[in-house]
Amino acid sequence: MKKTLSLLIGIALFGCAEKKNAAEADQKHYNILWIVADDLGTDLGCYGNNIIHTPNLDQLASESVLYTNLNTVTAVCSPSRSSLITGMYPVTLGVHEHRTQYKKELPQGIEPVTEYFKEAGYFVTNGKGNPTDKGGKTDYNFEYKASDLYQAGHWSKRAEGQPFFSQIQIFYPHRPFHNDSLNPIDHDSVVLPPYYPDHELLRKDWALYLETIQLVDQKMGEIMDHLKEEGILENTVVFFFGDQGRPHVRAKQFLYSAGTNTPLMVRWPDGKGAGKMDDRLVSNLDIPVASMNLAGIQIPDHIQGRDFLGDHKREYVFTMRDRRDETVDRIRAVRNQKFKYIKNYYPERPYMQPNVYKDNRYPARPLMRLLYEQGKLNDVQSRFVSDYRPEEELYDLENDPHEINNLASNPQYMETLETLRAVLEKWVAENNKGTYPEDQREIDHAYQLMMGRRSKMLKDRHYDENVTDQQMVDYWMKRYQLE
Repeated sequence: MKKTLSLLIGIALFGCAEKKNAAEADQKHYNILWIVADDLGTDLGCYGNNIIHTPNLDQLASESVLYTNLNTVTAVCSPSRSSLITGMYPVTLGVHEHRTQYKKELPQGIEPVTEYFKEAGYFVTNGKGNPTDKGGKTDYNFEYKASDLYQAGHWSKRAEGQPFFSQIQIFYPHRPFHNDSLNPIDHDSVVLPPYYPDHELLRKDWALYLETIQLVDQKMGEIMDHLKEEGILENTVVFFFGDQGRPHVRAKQFLYSAGTNTPLMVRWPDGKGAGKMDDRLVSNLDIPVASMNLAGIQIPDHIQGRDFLGDHKREYVFTMRDRRDETVDRIRAVRNQKFKYIKNYYPERPYMQPNVYKDNRYPARPLMRLLYEQGKLNDVQSRFVSDYRPEEELYDLENDPHEINNLASNPQYMETLETLRAVLEKWVAENNKGTYPEDQREIDHAYQLMMGRRSKMLKDRHYDENVTDQQMVDYWMKRYQLE
């Protein structure tokens, strides 16, 4: 009887052990790697660009689920990255103005998602992809110490067997652009969006942007080779995306798709969904939530993102613009699968308000102003340069992907306009915690800072304060060797 009882107990214990081992296997968490490019539009071979050379990213796309509708919450880095690391809208946190002098602490009870990963036993890093890295770009618009958020610059510093949540920051294709001498792009082959004049200076600038993306591709090849050599690719979910869209006029800092739409690829170790294209709406708020769910982390109630890796599909995504450097503005937008509605709170201000950063770095700005004064822009191209902008904009994104045909005053679309207007107004009322107007000290500080940078730029280029658009165009023509 005792032998029988002992045997039964042994069988039961063995069965429990087997179940425990199976449960532990089920709970084994993937490593999670975010690879973030700076200012990257959807200008890759795998997204349909036929003049760019991106073999490594195209290979990654073939091994990934490729998402076509990732929309960043804004089109400039600091508030966009603040959302990425918290899973919350920058306006909810009060960090929506770009690079404030008097940075705020996050509200009570709200933590960067890095804290949740550390609590779950993950080794948390941020770097540039090399074991010797001390750290990569953060640029969050709230009070923090990178050393508090991240444990190292590379996952190689983790304990044996410890899962990691890591980020690799790729500065490209942020301006200034760089040549790719291995695969140069003929600027005469570039086809510009219809809101730009077909000018050789703009085609050259665009070609250099594409060449700089090719440098992103080269870096991606190095990263993927590194993961394979370490033997960790088979247990790592790789996310590749940009922190916002293109660094071009009418893109960066604005709420058109060119500024907020960026690539998103998710590569699963088991090849799940490889080569699939998914057009669901995704916000970059959703990336941290999906990553936390992969790690088995319970999502705090305050987080506003959604897990796009499952069956969840957003009906709407929301985007926003506020002060960018010294340029004061306020724009909000909402889009569904087909339409986008934009609310301009300062219609009396032109789209192209003075902005030192862009006037320093974007040859399109002086060129378009010059051509506008000369009467050489068509109606579509003139719109962004003129002194006027409408209070409301509505675009059919399926039939008008460049967002140039404003339907806001078209009676046929009145129902759509009213629906999206109501959706946006409700979202603004519930989520916008910012103070308007912003503290004048912040505006004054940003203005003084940028005026100092402007003076340095003019000195470096041997111009005085009365520099003309023609002189700036001449500078870029010479720099790009187009004279």
